[in-house]
Amino acid sequence: MTLTREPIEGPVAAAVAAVGRTARLTAAALAGLPAALFRRDCRATFLRQLYLIGIGSLAVATVVALFTGMILGLQLGIAFRQFSQELMVAFTLSYAMLREMGPFMTGIILAACVGSSMAAQLGTMTVNEEVAALEMMSVDPIRFLVVPRLWAMTLMAPILSFYTCVIAFLGGALVGYTQLNIPFLQFIGQVMEAAEPKDLYVGLLKAAVFGVLISGISCAVGFATTQGAAGVGASTRRAVILSFLAILVGGYFITRFFYVF
Repeated sequence: MTLTREPIEGPVAAAVAAVGRTARLTAAALAGLPAALFRRDCRATFLRQLYLIGIGSLAVATVVALFTGMILGLQLGIAFRQFSQELMVAFTLSYAMLREMGPFMTGIILAACVGSSMAAQLGTMTVNEEVAALEMMSVDPIRFLVVPRLWAMTLMAPILSFYTCVIAFLGGALVGYTQLNIPFLQFIGQVMEAAEPKDLYVGLLKAAVFGVLISGISCAVGFATTQGAAGVGASTRRAVILSFLAILVGGYFITRFFYVF
């Protein structure tokens, strides 16, 4: 798949062309899973990306998830206390985190921490003509650069989403114990009682879709970088913004598909 871009006139035509290029690149990378697993050069990059995405985002995900669970637990507790229904905090927190907040927070974290890095790295390689050099050496940039990143993001996003939900539940249980007089184990038990398999599966699916969107958009924007260092900065910002928008739009339609009849 060639990455050469033809000049497009008009903002609407350029936007449509950019969406088409991103979709083609993402589809080509999704089809390249065997290369990520069985080719030695891709496998090394794939494992390195798994480490960078998973371990590299763990500290940020922990802090964000813990305080999100604490904030939600506190605000819900204040609201439910007016009706003497403090025990509903655990049920509401379970629904909110598994269905929406867990995948959403994970997507935002990955877009900001990892997607921006992907766009900057590939953008720098593009403006330095390293991508063109790979094509001249008959090395497919999609297989060599995009496939390991996209599949690593797609696999790690659901894992991080589940981890984020667990930490948020612990944060909510901590607030429930210290502020709402709900025993810690009772709070966790109610969270587990409220959790349904469908909520978990849909949440993990959302996270995987967000991983595909973030990595596909970030890599496509990186390959489209021009104008040197200034272009790299602009591409990084654009990748994060577009990833945020894709997460919001994609999350809405997934929820509508699975929960609205």
